[in-house]
Amino acid sequence: MTDASQQPQPPFDEPSVLDYFKSLFRFGGERIAISDEQLAVSEKPEEPQPETFKRSNVQTPFPWRSLLALLFALIGQNTFEPPPTTSPIGVAFYLAGFALLGWAIYRGEWNLAALKPTSEGADLLSYRRIALLFSIPLAFAAFALFRDNLFTATNVILWVLAVISFIFAFWVNDPNRRSSGLAGFFRFNSWTLLLISATALVFFFRFYQPASVPPEPFSDHAEKIFDVYDVSIGQTHIFFPRNTGREALQMYLTAGIIRLFDTGYTHLSLKLGTVLAGLCTLPYLYLLGKELGNRWVGLFAALFAGMAYWPNVIARVGLRFPLYPLFVAPVLYYLIRGLRTSNRNDFILAGLALGIGLHGYTPIRILPLVILVAVGLYMLHVPARRGGEDEAHHSRRLAWMRTLSHLLVLVVVALMVFLPLLRYAMENPEMFGFRAFSRLGTVERPLPGPALVIFLKNLWNALIMYAWSNGNIWVHSVTGRPALDVVSAALYYLGGLLLIVRYLRQRRWQDLFLLLSVPLLMLPSILSLAFPDENPALNRAAGAMVPVFLLVGIAIEGLLSAIRRLAPGKSGLALAWGVALVLVGFASLQNYDLVFNQYRRAYDLSAHNTTEMGQVVREFGLLYGSTETAWVVAYPHWVDTRLVGMNAGDTLRDYAIWPEDLANTLADPRPKLFLVNPLDQTAVDGLIALYPAGSLTTYSSRVERDFLMFVVPPAGSQTSPAP
Repeated sequence: MTDASQQPQPPFDEPSVLDYFKSLFRFGGERIAISDEQLAVSEKPEEPQPETFKRSNVQTPFPWRSLLALLFALIGQNTFEPPPTTSPIGVAFYLAGFALLGWAIYRGEWNLAALKPTSEGADLLSYRRIALLFSIPLAFAAFALFRDNLFTATNVILWVLAVISFIFAFWVNDPNRRSSGLAGFFRFNSWTLLLISATALVFFFRFYQPASVPPEPFSDHAEKIFDVYDVSIGQTHIFFPRNTGREALQMYLTAGIIRLFDTGYTHLSLKLGTVLAGLCTLPYLYLLGKELGNRWVGLFAALFAGMAYWPNVIARVGLRFPLYPLFVAPVLYYLIRGLRTSNRNDFILAGLALGIGLHGYTPIRILPLVILVAVGLYMLHVPARRGGEDEAHHSRRLAWMRTLSHLLVLVVVALMVFLPLLRYAMENPEMFGFRAFSRLGTVERPLPGPALVIFLKNLWNALIMYAWSNGNIWVHSVTGRPALDVVSAALYYLGGLLLIVRYLRQRRWQDLFLLLSVPLLMLPSILSLAFPDENPALNRAAGAMVPVFLLVGIAIEGLLSAIRRLAPGKSGLALAWGVALVLVGFASLQNYDLVFNQYRRAYDLSAHNTTEMGQVVREFGLLYGSTETAWVVAYPHWVDTRLVGMNAGDTLRDYAIWPEDLANTLADPRPKLFLVNPLDQTAVDGLIALYPAGSLTTYSSRVERDFLMFVVPPAGSQTSPAP
């Protein structure tokens, strides 16, 4: 590894930012280093903060203001539950809760877990010259070979080697970091038991009834299944152009699920992959909670997110939606920790997560903006070393240089991982940007009003979706209801107010960033200017669930800490656990009802029952040896006939037949099955005229979407076969 020279810079002759970046990639010669002597960042003294459930010897009045604040917020939020007919009363209760919370903060009751101090460590900006020189031509070669929108063995090997070489060139070996070993990891104690219990509850919510909630695929699933099938026959696309185009990660994930679990090209295969993606978000949510508070914050954030209807539903649908928060969580974790500790490796990992995430779901393209905001806020809040004005200015300049160099490394790592899509985007800019720009601009239709007015209205509707309405898209929501359950919504808004107050007191950049990250990560939904009715959309705003549930965890940890600290003796501990169990219990019961009752019923009433139609076709094939003579008579705005085939186990066949083509089936002597829309009297009359011996029956659907079955006996038979 190339060693960086350590020469102190005089305070009146410090290098410029440009000089600093030049030195970072200069091969040979002296290098600029930031050492502890040059930068000693002093932290503002922390207000003493209690750790949750730690006993205090100081006896103070019972925290009734905090409990009343939560109670009033819960009552107010409950009035917004459908039908929200008492909104003024709900707003009044919320305002009363906020007032009580302000009083509790003033009296020192409801405090938040302390943020960790910023590290004073130095980064000498050393790098491995040979590995860096090796990575550059590899990257250019891979980029040149990413043509024809295909991954090949050659370009993938070159690409992976380029990424690994660049990461190795800048990875810092920390001799002071010691591993606790497996014994420490598997140590069993009360905390381990609590984690196991919380994990079991989350697993129940995420894996209960995966095949039947939701029960039916729709056209987007058909497109995805065809894309996955393309992968299986060697069409290893970088960007899948079918149906206006999609990034590739879900296709390869589902192909792996099919191979691993042998679930076939089915809706279940898609759902298993996305459910696992949603589940893998939670460990990083836990780590973020620890980074921004303590392990209790992480536990409650992950637990409430694991139970919540919003992340559960978008993961169960089987589309790419959970890939957005899946990569937002690690990017934010490594970025926030990296800024706090000045650890270059964290920036490398953040760039790696960002680069992979850009291959997932289109809304994550807003994440680079979120990263820039985080870095900007950190740089604006960098405290200076105590001393004269010139010394303070010098220390800030050095901190900015170090931060910008780390950001540059993050950007390059993400760009290298993004290389295949970058090549595709340069060759096909319209296709690559269509899904995003069709909502933002006038690609599909003109804006329905002034852009600024639509934006502000969308922003307001998005910000209140947690308490009021999560939109009207039935695919991934119970339409017209709040995005959060009553408990989570109340804690979210109380947590937001707590963070605002702490930021005004302490001016810690993490608090301001966490608050701003919610609307920033919702921008893919807010910027639906051409289709404002599609905002809020839980799928395009899914990245915001990471800071939202962090606020929930921060709020409940602060409340329970106050109860344990202020209530006398063992009764405080018992009350804290009692409040925690009541809140978790009520949240779990409501979320269960939302997912497994309300959402399922609403989905059933909106989705076409292609599963039942596929089952009828499958049974016909089992009875007569083939499904080749089974068809679905096409009818406007009815079922996707490709899905009937997929549910019948015939992935590649589209079962549609147009009414004008019915006569072409006369030449086939085998028994036949026609599925017909009950409103299509023309098709019924045509079939009866063509096949007088056929029988017409009605299939009684479990979801009140009956369809007609017209069964034709084999040629020469006088009786119709049983349907």
